[in-house]
Amino acid sequence: MQPIDIGDLELDGRHSTKQQALYEAVQAKILSGQWPRNGKLPASRQMATELGVSRNTVTAVYDQLRAEGYIDSRPGAGFFIQVSTPDKYLQAAPKALAESRQVPAKSAAVSSDDTQTIVERNRPFSTGVPDLVNFPYKKWARAMQEQFQRPLISGQNTTQGSAALRMALSDYLSSSRSVSAPPHRIILTLGAQQALYIAMQALLKQGDEVMTELPGYVQMHKVLRQSGAAIKHMAVSPDTGTDINALAHFHGKALYLTPSNHYPMGTSIDTHCRMHCIEWASKNDRWIIEDDYDSEFQFASRPYPSLQGLATTLHGDDARVIYIGTFSKAFLPAVRVGYMVVPDFLVDDCLAVKDTIGGDTSPYVEEALAAFIAEGHYLRHIRKMRHLYQQKHRLFVELLEKQLGNRVCVISQPAGLHVTFSWKDGPLAKDVQRRLAKVGISIRTLATISTRQTTQRCRHG
Repeated sequence: MQPIDIGDLELDGRHSTKQQALYEAVQAKILSGQWPRNGKLPASRQMATELGVSRNTVTAVYDQLRAEGYIDSRPGAGFFIQVSTPDKYLQAAPKALAESRQVPAKSAAVSSDDTQTIVERNRPFSTGVPDLVNFPYKKWARAMQEQFQRPLISGQNTTQGSAALRMALSDYLSSSRSVSAPPHRIILTLGAQQALYIAMQALLKQGDEVMTELPGYVQMHKVLRQSGAAIKHMAVSPDTGTDINALAHFHGKALYLTPSNHYPMGTSIDTHCRMHCIEWASKNDRWIIEDDYDSEFQFASRPYPSLQGLATTLHGDDARVIYIGTFSKAFLPAVRVGYMVVPDFLVDDCLAVKDTIGGDTSPYVEEALAAFIAEGHYLRHIRKMRHLYQQKHRLFVELLEKQLGNRVCVISQPAGLHVTFSWKDGPLAKDVQRRLAKVGISIRTLATISTRQTTQRCRHG
């Protein structure tokens, strides 16, 4: 029995009564599978308060849904979803999704090349693209509209970013990820990649060695090459995870890690190995760059506390960890806001780099995000999407195993926005990729991510 958070439930104002609008909104949630069987509905009083309607309206809707068999009441326990999504709705879902992705008629303001690029990046299974349908667009539009009416923030942004957003982030990161992040140590950026670039420019001299995961985040390799760093590799295996033992022979300047959910192997670094990394950095005056990729979306277990928080607990202000995150996966890719949490003595150096390269987020976006977080909308959205992504992950793996049986091996953990798998025999991954592209579906092969000689797993993964 999972309590249902009404999340982004919206009442369509086109209906003649609020009762009809609420009925259709709840019915749609049930039929779409977003509110699952045996999920517990909020009490009528709570639902009425959150939606701003009368309790009688909610009671009438619950009675109607119960009469039609959508929900059931259990004495002393409340109301529960009674039905699973009928097969016909599941079959119709891909068609509805395809229709929602159709490109509108070409306009004079948008070239066909631009439109094609947008479509390709947002095709089904495009790596790292979150669910774009279930975002609370109306709430976000209201938040943005409120900021557009504030002349005080209509000028240029500050280099460090909105104080309101940094305060909201400080509270959120502390409670959800155990990050030690006072507002004055947070720097807002145009996504995670700009944060990585700023960190490398502030820390490195030409030729300094940096160790990264292999396979790993391709964009980080671009940043390192641009910074003139010498790149060393730390192997990541789906069976044994990140090879922390490689640090024993590494005497470079910094270590880049995605400890919560490695892309693409989908492994996590446990507390023992995190402690090993922290001690390596502390003893040798070196640095750890913690990219907390997909940390919000762990399905099988609670995520580990951040490496940065653990380092701060052990070494206080001397912790040599830079923590980097972004809103592009948990929120919207179009909202280009990332952030970095750095030690006190590094703040000015990082701000000097950012000031040199330019690129500030819109103050409207930052202030709207601050309000969105402070009012609880962001946390509700995260919880809703965590549940939805868990359902999608489970369904995808079930279908995969149904089709391929014991020929398939799922490599990644149940977490995040990707599933990594390999199969025995059959077509090469690159051939599968090419055939799927012809019908508008994007996948990424393991061979294109790894820079080492391709293995059997890469050729069929």
